Amino acid sequence: MPLVEVTYAPHVPESTLRQLAEQLPHAVSLAVRCPEEPYDGDLQPGDVEIRFRQLGPFDRSGLDAVIEVRSKWFESRARDRQARCDLLHELIAGGTELADFGIYLSLPVAAWAQTE
Repeated sequence: MPLVEVTYAPHVPESTLRQLAEQLPHAVSLAVRCPEEPYDGDLQPGDVEIRFRQLGPFDRSGLDAVIEVRSKWFESRARDRQARCDLLHELIAGGTELADFGIYLSLPVAAWAQTE
């Protein structure tokens, strides 16, 4: 279950943020799919959690947006994490109007529990 945080500049249009909100669940799922956590295309509540936060007056960033993805470490994910990060960047660049952005993919050792 990936956790995604999008930090964006105040000038990023709401329409672009809406595109991101629509594209990210599928794009992130494609980028982090692995044998241990396969992606069947049928996202359920809790499969991908996304939070948006506008940069504050004391934040510093040279990009319009930074998309941070945290997904549980599996060796199969860790082996090709840069390719996964690049894939996610390509999917977002092709599916939204966001032009100047970065992707940060982190694979921590983690656990997840959820009510059914």
